[in-house]
Amino acid sequence: MSSQLSKRTEGGGTGGTPLVDEMEGRSIGAVDERLEAADERFYYANPWKLIMWRFRRHRLAMISLAVLGVLYLGAVFAEFVSPYTATWRAEGLQMMPPTKIHIFHEGALHRPFVYGLGKTLDQETFKYVFTEDTSTPYPILFFTQGVEYKIWGQWPMNIHLFATTGEGAPPVMLFGSDQLGRDIFSRTIYGSRISLSIGLFGVLISFLIGVAIGGISGYFGGTTDEIIQRFIDVIISIPLIPFWMALSAALPRTWTSTQTFLAITLILAAVTWTGLARVVRGKLLALREEDYALAAQVAGASKTRIIFRHLMPGFTSHLIVSITLAIPVAILGETALSFLGLGIQPPAVSWGVLLQDGQDLVAVAQQPWRLIPAIFVIGTVLLFNFVGDGLRDAADPYSA
Repeated sequence: MSSQLSKRTEGGGTGGTPLVDEMEGRSIGAVDERLEAADERFYYANPWKLIMWRFRRHRLAMISLAVLGVLYLGAVFAEFVSPYTATWRAEGLQMMPPTKIHIFHEGALHRPFVYGLGKTLDQETFKYVFTEDTSTPYPILFFTQGVEYKIWGQWPMNIHLFATTGEGAPPVMLFGSDQLGRDIFSRTIYGSRISLSIGLFGVLISFLIGVAIGGISGYFGGTTDEIIQRFIDVIISIPLIPFWMALSAALPRTWTSTQTFLAITLILAAVTWTGLARVVRGKLLALREEDYALAAQVAGASKTRIIFRHLMPGFTSHLIVSITLAIPVAILGETALSFLGLGIQPPAVSWGVLLQDGQDLVAVAQQPWRLIPAIFVIGTVLLFNFVGDGLRDAADPYSA
């Protein structure tokens, strides 16, 4: 037996059999081929793919992007996600605290349910106290029929993501109710439609203005650049909040919600394009003397083509990061204007309108759940900042 083993180990410089050496050689060769393929893949990848691969390595940014996707999806299908409409009222349930969700009834595991509510007046504090009637559980049903609505204001439907149904079933108010008995959770979801979309549209308009004016200023230079930069200095020198307030106060109160939305979007875009314009100007001043820009000019390319076809792609990644970081500013601007009563007006709903309803000391001291929309504002701003950080790191070739 020992002689057979010794024979099997002969012939290999490393002490292995020829078969083992061959298998090891194949595995090493396969690894080398995969490494070469990966190197070739990175070598021939365009800058956008490289940015995407680097961005996927930023876990916090990827998680933030997924959460933002959920928020925008909820805003698009707000009527379905919300158990009630924005104007629906629960009679006798004004200022109700958030509904408690239970899964155990009389010691046994149960599907998620809520108990019925009773309302009594505390004679010492003169506050209404809500108590649960634990005798009967009311299950929370998913994809069930409820309050009728019109999806996107067009097609009537009554299917909701979750709700309680049946005679005597109490409403499910995850964030409690306001002074009129309206569900704050439903109003928060409806409000995200305006607060989230106004940031996108406002930044899109300011982006187009900033890129156009900054491109003209940086490429042409001279007197054109001087006039544009002094105009930007004038806009930057104006205090932001008072300027917003002045423009918003000039809006007629007779306008519809759509007209007010468009006006607020233009107001936010009117003062947020200056920073981007100066960034574009600085980049074009540095790139317009490059060889490829001069070659395009000698070849007879138009100035518009040189700016947008040859120079802009050189720092497009920076522009994308700037857009991502500018969206939270627009969201905060709309929230501030609506909170001050100068932005979106009821019956339209936005996060700023909801915070305006809870700005008195009584709401802070006795109904803190009315300030829950502020968590959505803070969370959305942080999520956009995390995504912007991830894009910045992905676009920067020298980042770790």
